[in-house]
Amino acid sequence: MKSDIEISQAATLWPITKVAKEVGLTEGQIECYGHYKAKINDKAWENMPTKEGKLILVTATNPTPSGEGKSTVSIGLADALRLEGENATLALREPSLGPVMGIKGGATGGGYSQVVPMEDINLHFTGDIHAITTANNALAALIDNHIQQGNELGIDVRKILWKRCVDLNDRALRHVVVGLGGPMQGVPREDGFDITVASEIMAILCLATSLSDLKERLSNILIGYNYNNEPVYVRDLKVEGALTVLLKDAFQPNLVQTLAHTPTFIHGGPFANIAHGCNSIMATKAALRLGDYTVTEAGFGADLGGEKFLDIVSERLDHRPEAIVLVSTIRSLKYNGGVAKEDLTKENLEALEKGSANLAQHIQSLTRYQVPVVVALNRFVTDTEAEIAWVKDFCARLGVVAVDTEVWAKGGEGGRELAKAVIAACEEKHEFSPLYTEADSLEEKIRQIVIHTYGGKDFVLTTEAQKQLAEIKAHGWDHLPICMAKTQYSLSDQPEKLGAPKDFTITIRSFIPKLGAGFIVALTGTVLTMPGLPKKPAALNMDVDENGKIKGLF
Repeated sequence: MKSDIEISQAATLWPITKVAKEVGLTEGQIECYGHYKAKINDKAWENMPTKEGKLILVTATNPTPSGEGKSTVSIGLADALRLEGENATLALREPSLGPVMGIKGGATGGGYSQVVPMEDINLHFTGDIHAITTANNALAALIDNHIQQGNELGIDVRKILWKRCVDLNDRALRHVVVGLGGPMQGVPREDGFDITVASEIMAILCLATSLSDLKERLSNILIGYNYNNEPVYVRDLKVEGALTVLLKDAFQPNLVQTLAHTPTFIHGGPFANIAHGCNSIMATKAALRLGDYTVTEAGFGADLGGEKFLDIVSERLDHRPEAIVLVSTIRSLKYNGGVAKEDLTKENLEALEKGSANLAQHIQSLTRYQVPVVVALNRFVTDTEAEIAWVKDFCARLGVVAVDTEVWAKGGEGGRELAKAVIAACEEKHEFSPLYTEADSLEEKIRQIVIHTYGGKDFVLTTEAQKQLAEIKAHGWDHLPICMAKTQYSLSDQPEKLGAPKDFTITIRSFIPKLGAGFIVALTGTVLTMPGLPKKPAALNMDVDENGKIKGLF
């Protein structure tokens, strides 16, 4: 059996100019990065259709060590829609080097359902994440330089919120001290690093709708407070123009292709457990205008990326999904039912029934939005007919259709039944119903998420969070949506609580105003904004031969 990278390296790719032509883009409307990657330039938007196609959101049940294959299903579904004769496009996030070099691996799908060139996309791609890292750290340097050069704004070094970042898992950088070594080395202060995909600048790039909107959002970043406890923004430093210059090219969406040559827009990569977890507005807009059906994916489970797409992103996108695909596997449901990873290949209907409570909670939370939901069972060779039949019947009893797919092994051909079900779902009449409104208090917004999305009872605030919430209200920031930072492994804030725990309470330890992005982050449990590497990181398996051929990347 060929590995993902072997399948990718054996593929015959179209020149990116041919892929662009598939969606009506000329060579003058793209900027090529080699033969197989391109960016959509400003000229493309001048002549792009304004009518948008139908949007399909792909999300999943809570991830488990057995893997759910959400990206693989997203890619396979787009390919399958084209096999069904539809003009389909795909919009995905860019992979972060943190998971690529860590434990999760890349984010380009798998088997015969991949986006390519796989190595380029999973590594440096077109440099977008590096540009975001540079802009983030330029702001950090400008803050410290302002303080060193007299601190005209009176920035309180004890109340600086802005952190440096790097696109790697590096736990040693979570808490650091900068400015050591004497007066010429800067003013000593405590600092820390986030992973780049958790940077507010990543969120801003993904949520901005134009270059001018990007600059405005950057100017609104809250960097900290002065000695009078008054907010200090990027616009006070007058550096939003410089940051926009660094991000000008990165702001343009990237165009690549699947193994089946489906046009794919990959742009932005915020994590869904600590940020909003969806690709850029600009990429999704381009895909919607150039296709009749657009498949987009939200990070992690429906309790994280799915909820944030529906309650944060779709408002700014000004387009709600016509259908939602909820990806799950027999293996992950059995894992949620208490089966050890090494025993997941054995038929176990009792554990499947127990673990399907997790699937039921996600179905319930998604149907709350009044959008048609289709369950995609990503099929493994060890799944039995009895198990698949049980899940399909279970979903039918909950009022949704479940379709098993084999896109990993068969590409788009293995997802044609799913494509047909999704097309049918897109034709259903529905009226989107948000989970909360702007007028709701922050407490009510959180409560709605905890009760309806997580299936919990309520939430509590630490003493620190209570003080921060009072300050947020005093500044009038409480009209913003809430972005919950939570473990991806459980519906609760405790990763070991699998399945569908009940009567639990979410603990919010602190709030972080992300005013440029336009939301308030609520940190729950022990979730971290800078991950660490596992005992055996994926980097240990990577190598390159004398001809430049990479191996061990997945």
